[in-house]
This record gives sequence, structure tokens and C-alpha cells, in this order.
Amino acid sequence: MTQDTRAAQVFKPQPAPLPFFKVMLTLMEPYTWFAPTWAFVVGTIASHSIYFNLAEDAWRSIESLGKIAIGTFMAGPLLVGFSQVWNDWCDREVDAINQPERLIPSGRATRGQVFAILALLAAAALAVAAYLGVPVLIVALIGMAIALAYSAEPIRLKKNGWLGNLAIGLTYETCAWVAGHLTFDPALRSPTATQSFTLALIYGLGVVGTMIINDFKSVAGDRKMGIRTIPVMFGESNAARIGVVIINAAQLVAIAAQLAWGRWVSAGICFLLLLAQLRVQAQLIREPTQPMAVRYNLVGIPPYTWAMLVSAIGLG
Repeated sequence: MTQDTRAAQVFKPQPAPLPFFKVMLTLMEPYTWFAPTWAFVVGTIASHSIYFNLAEDAWRSIESLGKIAIGTFMAGPLLVGFSQVWNDWCDREVDAINQPERLIPSGRATRGQVFAILALLAAAALAVAAYLGVPVLIVALIGMAIALAYSAEPIRLKKNGWLGNLAIGLTYETCAWVAGHLTFDPALRSPTATQSFTLALIYGLGVVGTMIINDFKSVAGDRKMGIRTIPVMFGESNAARIGVVIINAAQLVAIAAQLAWGRWVSAGICFLLLLAQLRVQAQLIREPTQPMAVRYNLVGIPPYTWAMLVSAIGLG
């Protein structure tokens, strides 16, 4: 091997950065937007304060729909997009092990692009939140603070599987649900506001279980980087059991709460939706692998999200 050949191998040319908006959309990871946008919509429904009567007041009805639309945009693309970009930046060393082809570790996204995207998303999210009301703005600020703490040293909540997954559950589900409720009921005049917030917390805690299963995808890199996810700490087999127990416990508590409130119909439907998850959960426990975790996300999570909607409707 000649000296020139060895030099060519050592000094490989860095790939050219991609265009700004392509980097932005890729780092925002659109597939992660569903959970908070859904939770926001569920929260608006749980408020039972949405005005919609085109015959009586068309403009007010259109305004209500507009608030739902921009609220979901805030909860998903803006706030979760912000958290995903920030997480990717803070995870660049882990990704260099697990997924070196990703934009930041591969050099196709520059530091300047990343921080410009973060500034743009943060400003837009806070502007929308302020439009929706001061209570929503406060919730958005809390969510952003948790997102920063989740990924950044020295706090880096994600280094501990319990704290990291709790942070995700409380932001992606609970905060988004509460923000949706506050968009239409900022003064908490709804007689079921307390029940709405209670369900938001219960279902947010249940997401801790789904995030445990989601952590199957990065076990190797997490072990090397000292990130103590539940699969790393307890092994995939035990982690699958723990995740399923948390998911089902949250749903059973939500069902019990609805029964206590006299919401028999919604409680019954939520119980049937829980039963619909048991088969794939049993498969995951028997085969606690990454492919099976992906299958669980496709098959097991939808009934959970539908139960959230049913619970919200049942408060009316």
C-alpha cells in the first residue's frame, strides 16, 4: 500500500451538507409527531368546550377549528420537532455508533444548520402557544424545558430509563393533552376539568411502558455510552414484561377512574380496547426482540390511543 493510498483512507473527504430545509425536515422526524398531536386533539375534546355551530356563528366555529389545527401544528411539528432536533444533536456520539449514516454524525448537517433550526422551531412554537393563551404558553415552556433536560448534559434524563421515559410520557401525552384542554377552557370552567387532567396524567404515565419497548432499537449503543435504559438495566425479556405491566396498569387505572365517575360506557369500551392489545403483548414477551417491538408499535399502540379518545369523549 503506497503512502498516497494510506493518506486517502485516513483523510476521507467530508460529505457536503444537505440543503437547510431538507436537513430541517429530516431531523424533525415527522413520524414522531403523531402522539402529541393526537393527545392535543384528545385534550380539546376532553374540555367539552369547543364551539361549533355553523348556522349560529360560522366565524366562531371556523376559529375553533383553526385553533385545533394550529395547536396540533404546535404540539407535533414545532415542539416535538424541536425536541427531536435537540435530541439528535445531543445524541451525535451515540448515533455515530448505532446509526453513523444519520445526518449529524455523517456530517451532512452542520452545527450552524442545527442551531438555526432549533431557534426557528422554538420561536414559532412559543408564538403559537402565546396566541392560544397564557396557560398554553406556560405548558409549552414546561415541555421545552423537559425536552432540553431530557437530552442535555449534565442532567440528561435519558441516561436513566425511568426518568427519561417519564419525561417523554409527561411531555408527549400529558402536556399535549393539557394544552389542548386549556386552549378551549383556559379558566378551567369545565365541570370535568379535573377528570380530564387526571386522565391526561394516567395515560402519560402509561407511555412510560411504550417507551421502554421503543428502547429495544438502540440497546447496543446505549450500553456502550452508559445510557441506562430499562432494556440495558434489566435485559430485553424483563423489559418487555415491565413495559406491558405499566401499559396495562395505566389503562386499568383509567378504566377504574371512569367507573368511579359513572362513565360506564366509555369504561367498557376502553376495557375492550385493552383486551385487543393482549395478544401482541404476549407475543412481545415471548419474543422480546427489536422486530417484535416494531410490530408492537404498529399493532399494540393504536388501541391505546383510541382508548384515550374514548375516555375524553366519555367525559361529556
